[in-house]
Amino acid sequence: MDDERRLMYALASDRSKYRIAAENPRKLELAKKIVEYHRARGDKILVIGMYVEQLERISKELNAPLLTGKTPNHARMKLYDDFRNGRLDTIVVSKVANFAVNLPDANVAIQISGTFGSRQEEAQRLGRILRPKADGSPAFFYSLVSKDTRDQDFSAKRQLFLTEQGYRYVINETFE
Repeated sequence: MDDERRLMYALASDRSKYRIAAENPRKLELAKKIVEYHRARGDKILVIGMYVEQLERISKELNAPLLTGKTPNHARMKLYDDFRNGRLDTIVVSKVANFAVNLPDANVAIQISGTFGSRQEEAQRLGRILRPKADGSPAFFYSLVSKDTRDQDFSAKRQLFLTEQGYRYVINETFE
């Protein structure tokens, strides 16, 4: 986080700290780099988060459609169809995508915010992209975390759970 946001975080109540860290604007910058990299590879990308305002900003920045609980069912089905058929390479989704979404061609997930330390939520999100792909392409799961915050504490708990399940993590300070 930049100095101003770190100060805001330090002075915030415990209830507010997670959201301040989760909505760190630097996550948007990093997500854009990751999306650019994977778009160049021809990958199918899901950007997943919890806070609608944050998702609206990233949707605009990426020029990618946003799918939330308020998205009408017919529009949702069209977005899914466009994604499956290659007319879209990136969709930004709220936690509505945690349930009953079948996008088997997605091979990249970028989690920019989640439900605190929910191991189940992270496992569901990871499961979205781990399904075998027709072309054999590898899966990538990125969890963007604000360093030295409650966001990092919760992430460590989710990471421990997933490594106990046999998944491997690589921790990068930046994406190059």
